[in-house]
Amino acid sequence: MKHNSSVKEQSLHPTNAGVGQARPQKETPAEEIDERVLIALHAAAEKKAIDSVLLDLREIASFTDFFVITSGSNERQVQAISDEIVETLKKNGSPVARVEGYKTAEWILLDYGDFVVHVFDDKARKFYDLERLWRESKRVELPPGSGGADSSSLRNES
Repeated sequence: MKHNSSVKEQSLHPTNAGVGQARPQKETPAEEIDERVLIALHAAAEKKAIDSVLLDLREIASFTDFFVITSGSNERQVQAISDEIVETLKKNGSPVARVEGYKTAEWILLDYGDFVVHVFDDKARKFYDLERLWRESKRVELPPGSGGADSSSLRNES
Protein backbone atom coordinates (compact mmCIF):
# COMPACT_ATOMS: atom_id res chain seq x y z
CA MET A 1 0.00 0.00 0.00
CA LYS A 2 2.88 2.33 0.75
CA HIS A 3 4.27 1.86 -2.77
CA ASN A 4 0.95 2.86 -4.37
CA SER A 5 0.69 5.97 -2.24
CA SER A 6 4.18 7.10 -3.23
CA VAL A 7 3.37 6.55 -6.93
CA LYS A 8 0.18 8.55 -6.51
CA GLU A 9 2.08 11.28 -4.65
CA GLN A 10 4.69 11.46 -7.43
CA SER A 11 2.01 11.76 -10.11
CA LEU A 12 0.22 14.50 -8.19
CA HIS A 13 3.44 16.37 -7.45
CA PRO A 14 5.84 15.68 -10.34
CA THR A 15 8.47 18.09 -9.00
CA ASN A 16 8.85 15.74 -6.04
CA ALA A 17 9.35 12.72 -8.28
CA GLY A 18 12.36 10.47 -7.94
CA VAL A 19 15.62 11.43 -9.60
CA GLY A 20 15.26 9.05 -12.54
CA GLN A 21 11.67 10.05 -13.26
CA ALA A 22 11.82 13.83 -13.60
CA ARG A 23 12.67 15.19 -17.05
CA PRO A 24 15.86 17.24 -16.74
CA GLN A 25 15.18 20.88 -17.59
CA LYS A 26 18.25 22.27 -19.31
CA GLU A 27 18.71 26.01 -19.41
CA THR A 28 19.81 27.98 -22.43
CA PRO A 29 22.75 30.32 -21.78
CA ALA A 30 22.00 34.03 -22.27
CA GLU A 31 24.81 34.25 -24.87
CA GLU A 32 22.68 32.16 -27.27
CA ILE A 33 19.75 34.59 -27.14
CA ASP A 34 19.01 36.98 -30.00
CA GLU A 35 19.83 40.55 -28.93
CA ARG A 36 16.31 41.67 -29.91
CA VAL A 37 14.84 39.29 -27.31
CA LEU A 38 17.04 40.83 -24.63
CA ILE A 39 16.00 44.31 -25.79
CA ALA A 40 12.32 43.29 -25.49
CA LEU A 41 12.91 41.95 -21.97
CA HIS A 42 14.69 45.13 -20.95
CA ALA A 43 11.90 47.29 -22.41
CA ALA A 44 9.31 45.27 -20.45
CA ALA A 45 11.36 45.71 -17.27
CA GLU A 46 11.44 49.48 -17.87
CA LYS A 47 7.64 49.46 -17.52
CA LYS A 48 7.78 47.32 -14.37
CA ALA A 49 6.67 44.07 -16.02
CA ILE A 50 5.99 41.27 -13.55
CA ASP A 51 7.50 37.75 -13.62
CA SER A 52 9.13 37.82 -17.05
CA VAL A 53 10.02 34.39 -18.42
CA LEU A 54 11.90 33.38 -21.56
CA LEU A 55 11.24 29.98 -23.12
CA ASP A 56 13.53 28.48 -25.76
CA LEU A 57 11.32 26.64 -28.26
CA ARG A 58 13.96 25.94 -30.92
CA GLU A 59 14.02 22.18 -30.28
CA ILE A 60 10.24 21.70 -30.13
CA ALA A 61 8.59 24.25 -32.44
CA SER A 62 9.11 25.35 -36.02
CA PHE A 63 7.06 28.57 -36.02
CA THR A 64 9.28 30.59 -33.63
CA ASP A 65 12.45 30.30 -31.56
CA PHE A 66 11.49 31.98 -28.27
CA PHE A 67 8.51 33.01 -26.18
CA VAL A 68 8.83 36.02 -23.92
CA ILE A 69 6.07 35.82 -21.31
CA THR A 70 5.42 38.68 -18.93
CA SER A 71 2.60 40.34 -17.01
CA GLY A 72 1.20 43.68 -15.98
CA SER A 73 -1.06 44.36 -13.04
CA ASN A 74 -3.80 46.17 -14.98
CA GLU A 75 -4.98 47.02 -18.51
CA ARG A 76 -3.01 50.26 -18.73
CA GLN A 77 0.22 48.65 -17.58
CA VAL A 78 -0.20 45.72 -20.01
CA GLN A 79 -0.63 48.21 -22.86
CA ALA A 80 2.30 50.33 -21.64
CA ILE A 81 4.59 47.27 -21.54
CA SER A 82 3.48 46.33 -25.05
CA ASP A 83 3.97 49.90 -26.34
CA GLU A 84 7.46 50.12 -24.83
CA ILE A 85 8.55 46.84 -26.42
CA VAL A 86 7.16 47.83 -29.84
CA GLU A 87 8.72 51.32 -29.77
CA THR A 88 12.11 50.18 -28.46
CA LEU A 89 12.45 47.40 -31.02
CA LYS A 90 11.24 49.70 -33.82
CA LYS A 91 14.00 52.19 -32.90
CA ASN A 92 16.46 49.29 -33.12
CA GLY A 93 15.30 48.36 -36.62
CA SER A 94 12.89 45.54 -35.75
CA PRO A 95 9.27 46.45 -36.45
CA VAL A 96 6.59 44.16 -35.09
CA ALA A 97 5.01 41.88 -37.71
CA ARG A 98 1.65 41.54 -35.94
CA VAL A 99 -0.07 42.72 -32.76
CA GLU A 100 -3.09 40.88 -31.34
CA GLY A 101 -5.30 41.70 -28.34
CA TYR A 102 -4.21 45.29 -27.74
CA LYS A 103 -7.69 46.76 -27.18
CA THR A 104 -8.77 44.33 -24.47
CA ALA A 105 -5.23 44.18 -22.98
CA GLU A 106 -5.97 40.84 -21.38
CA TRP A 107 -3.34 39.08 -23.51
CA ILE A 108 -1.31 41.09 -26.01
CA LEU A 109 0.70 39.07 -28.51
CA LEU A 110 3.60 40.74 -30.32
CA ASP A 111 4.89 38.62 -33.21
CA TYR A 112 8.47 39.27 -34.34
CA GLY A 113 8.83 36.03 -36.31
CA ASP A 114 11.89 34.58 -34.54
CA PHE A 115 10.29 35.32 -31.18
CA VAL A 116 6.83 36.08 -29.81
CA VAL A 117 6.13 38.33 -26.83
CA HIS A 118 3.07 37.55 -24.67
CA VAL A 119 2.03 40.35 -22.29
CA PHE A 120 -0.72 39.19 -19.94
CA ASP A 121 -2.77 40.59 -17.15
CA ASP A 122 -2.43 38.39 -14.05
CA LYS A 123 -5.78 36.62 -14.40
CA ALA A 124 -5.29 35.69 -18.07
CA ARG A 125 -1.73 34.49 -17.47
CA LYS A 126 -2.90 32.09 -14.79
CA PHE A 127 -5.80 30.91 -16.94
CA TYR A 128 -3.83 30.24 -20.15
CA ASP A 129 -0.68 29.09 -18.32
CA LEU A 130 1.66 29.06 -21.33
CA GLU A 131 4.57 27.95 -19.15
CA ARG A 132 2.70 24.72 -18.43
CA LEU A 133 1.55 24.25 -22.03
CA TRP A 134 5.13 24.66 -23.28
CA ARG A 135 6.78 22.83 -20.38
CA GLU A 136 8.89 20.80 -22.82
CA SER A 137 10.77 23.97 -23.76
CA LYS A 138 14.00 25.08 -22.14
CA ARG A 139 13.67 27.90 -19.64
CA VAL A 140 16.29 30.60 -20.12
CA GLU A 141 17.90 32.14 -17.07
CA LEU A 142 17.39 35.87 -17.46
CA PRO A 143 20.23 38.31 -16.90
CA PRO A 144 19.86 40.74 -13.97
CA GLY A 145 17.73 43.77 -14.77
CA SER A 146 15.58 41.97 -17.36
CA GLY A 147 12.55 41.66 -15.12
CA GLY A 148 12.61 37.95 -14.39
CA ALA A 149 10.72 36.55 -11.43
CA ASP A 150 13.92 35.70 -9.60
CA SER A 151 16.45 37.82 -11.47
CA SER A 152 17.73 39.55 -8.35
CA SER A 153 17.78 36.53 -6.08
CA LEU A 154 18.41 33.45 -8.17
CA ARG A 155 18.68 30.41 -5.96
CA ASN A 156 19.57 31.91 -2.62
CA GLU A 157 19.75 28.40 -1.22
CA SER A 158 23.11 27.56 0.38
